[in-house]
Amino acid sequence: MNDQLQATLRKLRLSGLAQSLDVRLQEARTHQLSHDEFLEMILQDELAVRADRQLDRRTRAAMFRDQRTLEDFDFSFNRSIKRKQVYELATGAFVREGRDVLLLGPPGVGKSHLVQAIGQAVIRSGQTVLYRSIFDVVRDFLHEQLPDGPEKVLNRYLKPELLIIDDMGMKQLPKRSGEYLFEIIMRRYETRSTMMTSNRPLEDWGKLIGDVPSATAILDRFLHHAETLTITGRSYRLKDGPQAAGSKKTAERSKNREMKADEDCQATPE
Repeated sequence: MNDQLQATLRKLRLSGLAQSLDVRLQEARTHQLSHDEFLEMILQDELAVRADRQLDRRTRAAMFRDQRTLEDFDFSFNRSIKRKQVYELATGAFVREGRDVLLLGPPGVGKSHLVQAIGQAVIRSGQTVLYRSIFDVVRDFLHEQLPDGPEKVLNRYLKPELLIIDDMGMKQLPKRSGEYLFEIIMRRYETRSTMMTSNRPLEDWGKLIGDVPSATAILDRFLHHAETLTITGRSYRLKDGPQAAGSKKTAERSKNREMKADEDCQATPE
């Protein structure tokens, strides 16, 4: 590829095409491709590079806390989680339909892993996502002191097609938190999808927010078109901890005692 052609491709911002052009030219000569076959091939290369870059930009913009996938989630550990329901959410259909999702369950059962994995899948389906913990939400509004600051922050929360708010119920929220959360939910209601996680029952939200009327208004709108996943069971974080290890040792000792008893029975003459 000569310098003039390289400069032309840079001006047209066809860097993906430029990366593969030398190889594609050789391929066209070897296989005697027609002009339209060659053109289709190099344009597909450009589209593939652009798609990869867009996916990378959207993933970084989502601000996930961890890079989670459904493939590395252990569904066998907790049978209360319905795999089919989770994978249906991962298609992103609920986002296209403007529905909301609520995951309820105690700490450690995998709620944060699931919502981030679903968010990753939604991005791959071509939609935009923003992930924030409830503490991030409150902090974003409280730290913006300029006159137009709250509106600027609010626009950031209204723009993505899917907003994920994690960790609701970890502890009581600061004053005015209910106002911020209500504004987000109200403005996204029936226009954009919101996914939330909570380890506290819905009747406790008024205490958590410190504003019962705001909590009631938030839940009234959020739950109107929401799909709820209730998760029960043990914590993933504790399955390999000292308690789990102790249970495993106890089970092993019990098994050894049973084996020894069997051996003694077999050794005792009739």
